[in-house]
Amino acid sequence: MLMQEEREQIVEYGKKMSADRLTSGTSGNISIYNAEKGYMAISPSGIGYFDVKPEDVVIMDLDANIVDGDKKPSSEWALHTAMYKTKPECRAVVHTHSMYCTVFATLRQPLRAAHYVIADAGVDEVPCAPYCTYGTPELAKAASETIGDSNAVLLANHGMLACGGSLKSAYSLACGMEFCAELEYRTKTIGGPVYLSKEEMAEVLESFKSYGQPKKKN
Repeated sequence: MLMQEEREQIVEYGKKMSADRLTSGTSGNISIYNAEKGYMAISPSGIGYFDVKPEDVVIMDLDANIVDGDKKPSSEWALHTAMYKTKPECRAVVHTHSMYCTVFATLRQPLRAAHYVIADAGVDEVPCAPYCTYGTPELAKAASETIGDSNAVLLANHGMLACGGSLKSAYSLACGMEFCAELEYRTKTIGGPVYLSKEEMAEVLESFKSYGQPKKKN
């Protein structure tokens, strides 16, 4: 099976995404890009995450050609290919309809630095792309033009998208952005958060560059 490992990961993380309530029903989608092969594995359209099998995952190139699989790919395939073209270092995309990120997306407001964890996105403010109909080239264009230096972007009246160097990191970022959105929402209900300043966030962003375990040398 072509890209079997990537297909199995998409099945696994699709179940996680549903269980963690980052999405509901068949909404949201996940992809992994294999740069060496030039192919993207993406979740199929309209199949429940607990029903998806590895063979249901669709393999495409970045020019929208289906390379392997007999299912229809996610309606948001263009959103994913746009990210891989816009961010050459990106290897996975997680698109969710998580509640609190979607609240801010519906308000058409960015996520601001109510908590330093927003630095996981590589910025001190996660932008919100203008509204476009789901599954359209216009939405893909709007998201790719809005995301900038961030690794996450809100989609107006729609949801949130996170990019990563692996599916694990993209999924972790999606979870982190939902935490930040919920925290900001909850603090707004009792008077509003005290946001971290640009200077305070600059210090966090610099610190995050060396956070965690050092990478092993080959």
